[in-house]
Amino acid sequence: MSILIDGKAHAARLREEIGRQVGRLRQHNLITPGLAVILVGEDPASQVYVRNKATQAREAGMSSFEYRLADSVPEIQLLDLIERLNCDPEVHGILVQLPLPPQVDEARVIQAICPDKDIDGFHPINVGNIATGGYGMVPCTPLGCLKLLKFQLGDLSGKRAVVLGRSNIVGKPMASLLLQEHCTVTVAHSRTRQLEEVCRQADILVAAVGRPRLVKEDWIKPGATVIDVGINRIEADGSTRLVGDVDFEGARKVAGALTPVPGGVGPMTIACLLLNTLEATCRQHGIPFPDDIMSLAWGSTSAEMA
Repeated sequence: MSILIDGKAHAARLREEIGRQVGRLRQHNLITPGLAVILVGEDPASQVYVRNKATQAREAGMSSFEYRLADSVPEIQLLDLIERLNCDPEVHGILVQLPLPPQVDEARVIQAICPDKDIDGFHPINVGNIATGGYGMVPCTPLGCLKLLKFQLGDLSGKRAVVLGRSNIVGKPMASLLLQEHCTVTVAHSRTRQLEEVCRQADILVAAVGRPRLVKEDWIKPGATVIDVGINRIEADGSTRLVGDVDFEGARKVAGALTPVPGGVGPMTIACLLLNTLEATCRQHGIPFPDDIMSLAWGSTSAEMA
C-alpha cells in the first residue's frame, strides 16, 4: 500500500511557522500582514472557501478584510474596489474569489490587481515571470503541490513528471514549477493520444482535470508519487462525498505515495495563500524573507521530518 501524504499535517506545520514570522514582523517592524478577499455572489462553495481563508489568516495573526458584493455588481464597481485596495498600505495581498458572474470580465479583474499584491499569482506579469524562471507570485495550488512533492521526495531533479490538465490555474504553472526543479515534464490533456500510456511513464503524476476517478490503477507506474488536485462531489449510497481525479483505492495498490481527497492538496493551498501574503508583505516593505521559513516552505525530505 502506498504512503499517504498528509496535507493537513504539512499545512499545519507551515501555518505555525507563518504565525511565528507574523509575530516577529509585528514586534520588530510594527507591520501586520493584511489579506483582502473579495467574494462576488452567493455561491455556497465559494462562501466556505472565503470563510476558511479569512479564519486561517486571523489565526496566523494577519489582518483579514472581507468584501462581499452582490452577484449583479457592475464590473466598474469591482474594479474601483480593487484600485482602492491596491493603494491601501494596510492591505498586502488581494484575492478575488473565482468564478465571477458573466457581466464581469475575469481577465480584466485579474489584470487590475497590483502584481505585488496578487497573492493568487494569476496576473500576467507573475505568470510570465514564473514561466521564464524569474520571480513572481506563484499560484497557491501548484505551489502547495510542489511543496508536498519536495516534502516527500526531496530533490526532484531528473524525475519524469506528467501533469494531467492544462488550466491556467493549476496545470500550466505546475509544469513551469516542475521544470524549474529540473524534471522532464509532459503536460497531458483531453486531446493527448494514448493518455493512459503517457501517465504510466511518470515518476510524478499530478492529476488536475476535474473528472472524478479518471486516473485508474493501471494508469500509474508502480512506485510513482501521485498528487491528486481534483475535488469532485459525487452521489454515493444516497449521500454526497468528495473524491479526487484519481481512483484512490486502486491507486493505493501501486503508487509509492499518494495524496488523499480531502486532506491532501486542499489544506496546503490555503497555507500557501498565507505564505504568499507574508512574502508579499516582506517584499513591499523591503524586508528579507526569513531564511527559516524559506527552508520549511520549500520542503525537506520525509526522513528529515521524521
